[in-house]
Amino acid sequence: MPLVARPVRPRLGVVARFASASYLPPMAVPLRVRPATADDVPVLLTFIRGLAEYERLTERFVAREENLRAHLFGPRPYCEALIGEDAAGPAGYALFFHGYSTFETRPTIWLEDLFVQPDRRRQGLGRTLIQRVAALAVSRGCNRLEWSVLDWNEPAIRFYRSLGARLLDDWTVCRVEDDALGILSRGPSS
Repeated sequence: MPLVARPVRPRLGVVARFASASYLPPMAVPLRVRPATADDVPVLLTFIRGLAEYERLTERFVAREENLRAHLFGPRPYCEALIGEDAAGPAGYALFFHGYSTFETRPTIWLEDLFVQPDRRRQGLGRTLIQRVAALAVSRGCNRLEWSVLDWNEPAIRFYRSLGARLLDDWTVCRVEDDALGILSRGPSS
């Protein structure tokens, strides 16, 4: 079962509210989740490429190690990452950042990526990673954990629903990127 989450690309948004993680079943394989370190950047980049391949978006994969390192561990971190390990070592990751709910005046967490290597899925690592992000959200006073899923990714959608997530089909993601972003940033032409 693919354990992949990505925002911005899909037409379906997903929101999950986790009050308790006590429903998690016991794990048969020893799993470990830890915060990523600067030494993990190369493996994170490998996982991100794997996610791009799974999502059939390799033409958009232009990630650079120095950017990822600066954005995770530089003077102004933009995001955080967790590394999921099984007995053989790093097997997946979750990358996330904070957002803010103005209607509720509380912070949120946006799960940008959730990925487990295909040959190491179905051991509970995806569930463990997302549970850890949910626990961080609760401990930081967040009112929700949000992410998106590609609308064709039925295995992931089933997995997310099994976690208690509900799909929001009344929201459409908007995106301005590349040249259009530059044009918008300059404002109206004189």
